Amino acid sequence: MPASEPAKRRSSGKRSTGRSAGSDAHRGSGHSNVARAMRSAAQQLEELLGRAPESVSKLQPTEDGWEADVEVLELERIPETTSVMASYRVTLDKKGELVSYERMRRYARGQIDRRG
Repeated sequence: MPASEPAKRRSSGKRSTGRSAGSDAHRGSGHSNVARAMRSAAQQLEELLGRAPESVSKLQPTEDGWEADVEVLELERIPETTSVMASYRVTLDKKGELVSYERMRRYARGQIDRRG
């Protein structure tokens, strides 16, 4: 696991997220399990990094649990658009416990993702 770095605040918006047909553990689990997995990923990463995540940008069920991408403020600057953000990939088991995390990339808050 990489060295951890700080974050700011997570957003809590309700979104409908599709389920993968590949995992029986998540079939019929409904919206509440998706929301619970999002909260769990953000809260456990916050405990490790010492700062609250700003948002969960991806959440998907896997054969072994959940995988989430969590956006974290790493370095606050003025103006805010120049603050340094990081995207962490968080892996949770079927019980929602954090198994691993990895910083995937760092970027300026105002940067537009140009990947296809």
